[in-house]
Amino acid sequence: MESSTHRDRDIEGRARNARPRDGLGRPLPYGADGVARQPEGVARSPEETVREAQRLLDAGMPFHAHEVFEDAWKSGPAQEEPLWRGLAQLAVGLTHAARGNAKGGASLLDRGTGSLATYAARDGAPTYGIDLAGLAVWARELADRLPGPVDAAAEAPRITR
Repeated sequence: MESSTHRDRDIEGRARNARPRDGLGRPLPYGADGVARQPEGVARSPEETVREAQRLLDAGMPFHAHEVFEDAWKSGPAQEEPLWRGLAQLAVGLTHAARGNAKGGASLLDRGTGSLATYAARDGAPTYGIDLAGLAVWARELADRLPGPVDAAAEAPRITR
């Protein structure tokens, strides 16, 4: 018997879930009103990346902020990968915490803090005004409060000093 399962695909034919998403990136039923997804592969300056991600975090959309950081991670210089990966992990950690996944949230907050610490240990690594120490404190404090209710907008960190 032939399967009638349909997989959403992008214009290059890669599998992509086209279901609408809520502000925390959770899939909604087809046809539901969702939050516009971040375009993928956008090349931004580090300052533009931080500005856009902060706007999304402040709006309670850490999943979308993670996508902005992921673009910087994938398109930026290899030596900056731990910075952008760490920021993406912190945003996904907040996403999971806000979704009620305390274990996943704490794990990603810890990994993100580790990535940022690795980056901060490099001599002369540009930080673009990002408050690496402050983000580490924020992540540890949030992880220590889990499980518990998390409002993504209210808990959004300040990325810069």
